[in-house]
Amino acid sequence: MIAELDIVVQAAREAGGIIMKYYQADYEIRDKGYHNPVTTADKESDLYLKTALTESKPDYGWLSEESVDSKERLKRDRIWVVDPLDGTKEFIEGIPHFVVSIALVEDRIPILGVLYNPVTGETFSAAKGTGAFLNGSPVHCEAKNSPSDMVILNSRSETRRGLWEPYKKYFGELKPIGSVAYKLGLTAAGQADIFASLRPKNEWDICAGA
Repeated sequence: MIAELDIVVQAAREAGGIIMKYYQADYEIRDKGYHNPVTTADKESDLYLKTALTESKPDYGWLSEESVDSKERLKRDRIWVVDPLDGTKEFIEGIPHFVVSIALVEDRIPILGVLYNPVTGETFSAAKGTGAFLNGSPVHCEAKNSPSDMVILNSRSETRRGLWEPYKKYFGELKPIGSVAYKLGLTAAGQADIFASLRPKNEWDICAGA
């Protein structure tokens, strides 16, 4: 597992370097659907990661937000689950709330995860049986009993739409942050108490942070 973790950390940082070539620069933006943009940075990061990870472990399956899915992956015991740029809207807006998100799933259970924020340099990593780390230092979740003392990381878009207004009175602080995966990493590192969303998420949003 340590060998896979080293491969993934290196791949995430290389992909982050690709993304940073476009951050606050010129690139193409297309819409995949309603409020679902994709950029040149997403695509190039995805291409690099698919090549690097599938060549390093050719017997593993592949699932990515930016790749055409193949049911062939369901025949594999282990599957890479990737979001090559989680937080595309924040990337476009120049807000440093985005990460490269890579998970390794075995028999439908995440056994390894890496999140890399190329702006802040934060590398969140965890593997089954080894614990969780931020930039190589051990981290753990906070444990508080009263919701009124808790910091909740929630969605910027859900906050803008007023969806969290009915819940504000129950918590110490609601803190809107971009990128589902980044919020999971920050929560795992004890920088918030809970990550919560009012909308369903995809596998590539949550696997690496789970």
